[in-house]
Amino acid sequence: MNRTTLSLALSAALATSLAAPLANAAEQLRVTASHDLAIARQSETITIPWTEVNRVLPGALIQRLAVRDRTGRVLAHQVTNVLPEAKDPQNVGAAYGELIFQYSFAPGEKSASFTVEKTESLAPVSPTAVTARYIQERLDDFAWENDLVAHRTYGPALGAPAMPGVTKEVLVTSGLDIWFKRVNYPIVERWYNKGHDHYHKDEGEGMDMYNVGKSRGCGGTGVWDGKLLHTSHNYKTWKVLANGPVRAIFELSYDSWDAGGVSVSEVKRFTVDAGHQFDRIDSTFTFAGPAALTVAVGLNKNPADKGQKAHVATGRDEPRGVLMQWVEQASYGAFGTAVMLPGAIGYAEDPLNQLVLAKVASGQPLRYYVGAAWDKAGRVTTSQRWNAEIATLAARVANPVRLSLSTINSKDTK
Repeated sequence: MNRTTLSLALSAALATSLAAPLANAAEQLRVTASHDLAIARQSETITIPWTEVNRVLPGALIQRLAVRDRTGRVLAHQVTNVLPEAKDPQNVGAAYGELIFQYSFAPGEKSASFTVEKTESLAPVSPTAVTARYIQERLDDFAWENDLVAHRTYGPALGAPAMPGVTKEVLVTSGLDIWFKRVNYPIVERWYNKGHDHYHKDEGEGMDMYNVGKSRGCGGTGVWDGKLLHTSHNYKTWKVLANGPVRAIFELSYDSWDAGGVSVSEVKRFTVDAGHQFDRIDSTFTFAGPAALTVAVGLNKNPADKGQKAHVATGRDEPRGVLMQWVEQASYGAFGTAVMLPGAIGYAEDPLNQLVLAKVASGQPLRYYVGAAWDKAGRVTTSQRWNAEIATLAARVANPVRLSLSTINSKDTK
């Protein structure tokens, strides 16, 4: 039902609009979103700085707010709270971060308008389509999902050596795992509850059949020195910044590691939106010495379940910095994986991974996209359809939706 979507960037036109003063007496904030593509843009995520909402609707609160499309239909919305409570001493909602909601543009629909207004009654709670959670009960895993696909990665407890006389699973990797879903409701909590042996079988909701091991999995990173890939250990710390119902944002931090004589640390910020086959990741590498390093984003060369005979077809779209796979398995169906790294400078490989490369400066985030799809989920059932999904992603990244804000005063509605 949904297609791959991307979070929206505020255009220069929006920045100009936000700089103009807005009337405090307004009853509604009008949001207009426009774009130039002829394709459908399903589940487009729209973000409005809360400072602008509060300027038009002073004292607005997340529990008494409605976002409507032009037909009057109420849309699911989310408000992030990223500032300390001390910034809102009068408890009037001034310290929120962003208002977030989604809209699906039909093919050829290039403009849509919305209103944001206060409500007298409590706003209904929208079903949660995205979640991100630290899994203390499973050796410090960190897992996240939206309505289409789930992921996890591995924490300190899994990478720690076993104590003498204690049998324990040990895996040192910063690769990213995939859990393939058949259903659109959250499954992470359910699968951890039912246990390892069960979620490695398809019992109707999907399964964990992706092979990570010591590889980059689907979208892990490393530093490439021209011959070797230098990678971090398991993530060290986590921080959840937003957690649905429309968008989850979280960070994973990795302790410094030796990247060929250069000490490097990394913080990954994940943005996970409902209705997206792809997540956005912004990785910030910190190091001293060279002006820039070459980093790699990778895909495991052998991603199929270890018990499956499989054929892995790998492709590239070099102008767009895309590395993609389509994996045909003997009995678990087919799946696609991909990374897209705008501004990529080339490709490489090592014994475990196919890699796409980019230059980074210390402290400057590198943005890329990581995604996967399973044919048994019913949305992406062929390699051609997966290639089309990636092409749509690239088009939307290159052509973000433009936003403008205006006000509707009481005198305008009479």
